[in-house]
Formats: sequence, C-alpha cells, structure tokens
Amino acid sequence: MIPLRTGALIILLLSGCAGALDEPPALSAPQDEGVNVIDESSLNDLMLTLSDPEDAIAYFQRALTEEPGRAEFRRGYALALARARRHEEAVRAFEELDQEGLATDRTLIEEAHSLARLKRWEDAEAVMDRVSGSAGGPRRHLIEAMLADQRGDWAAADAEYERARRGAANPATILNNWGVSRMSRGEFRAAEKTFEEALSYDPQLFNAKNNLAVSRALRGEYRLPLVAMSEEERAIVLHNIGVIALRRGDREQAKGLFTMAVAAHPRYYPEAAEKLAALSANVIN
Repeated sequence: MIPLRTGALIILLLSGCAGALDEPPALSAPQDEGVNVIDESSLNDLMLTLSDPEDAIAYFQRALTEEPGRAEFRRGYALALARARRHEEAVRAFEELDQEGLATDRTLIEEAHSLARLKRWEDAEAVMDRVSGSAGGPRRHLIEAMLADQRGDWAAADAEYERARRGAANPATILNNWGVSRMSRGEFRAAEKTFEEALSYDPQLFNAKNNLAVSRALRGEYRLPLVAMSEEERAIVLHNIGVIALRRGDREQAKGLFTMAVAAHPRYYPEAAEKLAALSANVIN
C-alpha cells in the first residue's frame, strides 16, 4: 500500500475548504444609482452581507464612479472583492487603503484572510498584528486559527477554532475548517466527528460532506457516509475517494468507486470516466 505524502494530503484537504464563513441568501443589487444619505450606511452594509458578491462589486464600482474619493465606498469595494474570492484584486484594494490611512479593523481582518488564501502567510500575520484588541469576533478567530495551522501550532489552532465556534450563530463552516485542520494532522476520527457536527448545523454544506468521506477514505473506509447527497454530489465524492484509493494502492476499490461515480452522474462527472478508462487500460500509476 502506498501512503499519501503529508504535503500532498494537505493540498488535497485544503482544496475542499474554499469557503470560510457562511454566505447569506442572495439579494439583487438596487438599480437606482442615486443613494439617499440617510439610508446609505445601512445600504452599504446590506450589499456586503445580503447581496450576491458580484452585485456588491458592481454596486460599489458604480458608487465610486460618482464619488471616487468616498472612503466608505472604497472600503466596501475591497470587502466585496474579498467576499467574491477575488483575492488578488482585494489585496491590491486593501493595500491602497492601508497606504492612505483608511484601513479599519474590518478591512484588516479581511485583508489578512485574502492574503492567507493566496498563501502569503507572513504578510497575513503582519496584518493581523495590526488589528486592535478584541475586534473581529468569530471571523478574527477563524483567521487566527488558519495562521496557527500554517505554523503547525495545533493547540493554538484548536483554541481559536473553539472561540470562533462559540461566537458564531451558525458555526458549520468554522467546524468544517476545523475538521480540515484535524485531518491534515492525521487525526481522522476526530476530524470526522467535527465534520458531522458541521453537518448538524448545515446539512447542505457540501464541503463537510466531501471532507467527511475523504477522511474516512484516508483510513481505508471507502463506503460513503450516511448523509444526504444529490446525484451530482455523490458523483463528485465517489470520484474523490476513488482518487484516494488509487493513491493508497487500492486499485480495485478505486475502479469500483470510479464506476459508481460515472453511474451516479455521468453527465456532470467525466473525470471519473477518464480515470476508469485509464485504470481499465492499466496506465494509471
């Protein structure tokens, strides 16, 4: 049996953890270009929390076209880019705020998160050091946990994940990230309990479903966990655990998993069919 190398494992696990905190339901951006001053602050906050991320970007771009010097619009634009996971653009916008003395604790925290997503860990640490006192709540603790993970300081990471979990109204994605952290340490059963807890808060969270199956596969358990999945989700998860089986040297199990993935949703998961064909031709190493 061929074990997964630690570095490859961490890359695989993090790829299933793209999200950070839950995104609320989408709300279409207002169509009126003029904004009443009385309602402006509330509207800005709504665009940053309830709207589709790309709608929020368009809203702040439009506002900046009318008033390019408004600091709150510039902050909102940077925050919207970060929420849309356009992290390189977000970092540039945050850095401009920093240079002009317009940064706030909120923008610093999101700048650090974008830097972490770009794997600029030292820069992210430096930005977090500038955040004042107890600002940031669960979001701050989540980012501090990510940074502790990168340092390999598991005790600090666990403490920060726990603080983030306690402070969040719905900690599903925080728990998912914590599970990924535990999985990257090889603590598979603890990770699985954490993913199951995440799903108890949000049964639809696909990353937690996928990561639960991945953690089980990493210890040789290739059966799907007993969680509700759509056909497309089943196809993706079966493919992913098939890849793990293949890397562990379990070729027959991998072949069976790829076959089930194709059967589950052949239209949306051709990757499984390609690997199955390669396995049948005995060309996958």
